Amino acid sequence: MPVNLHPIDPFQLKTVAGVRLGTARAGIRKPGRRDILVIEVESGSAVAGVFTSNRFCAAPVLVCREHLHSSETRYLVVNTGCANAGTGDEGLADARTTCQELAQLAGVESEHVLPFSTGVIMERLPMDRLLAGVAGALADLEKGTWADAAEAIMTTDTQAKAYSIQARVANSNITVTGIAKGAGMIHPNMATMLGFVATDAAISQSLLKGLVKEVADASFNRVTVDGDTSTNDSFMVMATGRASNAIITNETDPAYAELRSALIQVALPLAHAIVRDGEGATKFITVQVEGGQTIEECLKVGKAIAHSPLVKTAFFASDPNLGRILAAIGYAGITDLDVSKVRLSLGDVLVSEHGGRAASYQEEQGQRVMKEAEILVKVELGRGSASTSVWTCDFSYDYVKINADYRS
Repeated sequence: MPVNLHPIDPFQLKTVAGVRLGTARAGIRKPGRRDILVIEVESGSAVAGVFTSNRFCAAPVLVCREHLHSSETRYLVVNTGCANAGTGDEGLADARTTCQELAQLAGVESEHVLPFSTGVIMERLPMDRLLAGVAGALADLEKGTWADAAEAIMTTDTQAKAYSIQARVANSNITVTGIAKGAGMIHPNMATMLGFVATDAAISQSLLKGLVKEVADASFNRVTVDGDTSTNDSFMVMATGRASNAIITNETDPAYAELRSALIQVALPLAHAIVRDGEGATKFITVQVEGGQTIEECLKVGKAIAHSPLVKTAFFASDPNLGRILAAIGYAGITDLDVSKVRLSLGDVLVSEHGGRAASYQEEQGQRVMKEAEILVKVELGRGSASTSVWTCDFSYDYVKINADYRS
């Protein structure tokens, strides 16, 4: 069961002017479920993305990177059930064929189409079913909804993930709506598993390229489920320019910070939803690291704690074996860390200070906090003023079961 993650309300998801969505049931892996999504953005939109750092990245990631250098993006096509990763030249050909077929049906150039895949690695796409699904999703563009789109990109997710807001940018009303998928193989090192955020705000293509990385770093790059960086991670932002704000062309424009804030307001709940729906998760854990010299070293400590299987299994058992957290802090890579200045708290309970167990700490206090569904781990490094947070979940028996049976 996901941790305090509520089903999306389709009526709360706002349409974005200049974006249409279509889905189809192609039977790629599971019969009867939505598994193809096509997103259409109108001509003139700015589209940018960031992708996995995994050197064994999937064929659609390679093709996306190529196509983003073209004059414009008009369509995004997503399939679930098959990652098209570890498939060599044949996989590249399949990704390009997908773009060519959609382009021909839509009347655009193949370079104007971006492909995305998620699912099992080292299996070829079932191209006959996939292409039939692409045609079906195109036909559904007039009727497709964000709720349907969120469902269509799920794999081991137990719930669809979507979020939507309206905000003010340059004294104009804008809309931001996004969807994401992910539950396992989650350790983004650039962006997310699959995430798509659209806005009607106006921003230049060149400026959006940098902004999407900033948004990813503040959200999806701060979550981890199991420490595995996927072959297919992709995070895309689409800006149609249909809102009434003047086009943002400079980072110093106050509207840039306003748009950045609005995009993060959507991306961060989506990132949290991925952790809350982590495979087998029973606890949602915030690791807050303060007092670092730099954000980078705070992030090292946060990720060391969040990635540790020993820490994560202790949280599953509600076992306050908190020396495991100290060990993770110690191996995080801060070579000149003065452990006598480090303070560790679990929720409202001070656990460790001056290099050892806090005099006031009692194990019953730690156990009380660890039984909660949402837990705060706070680390004070005593080195400076930098801080950051990382979000993760526990490791349960079900995580092993889900991944042991993933292909069956």
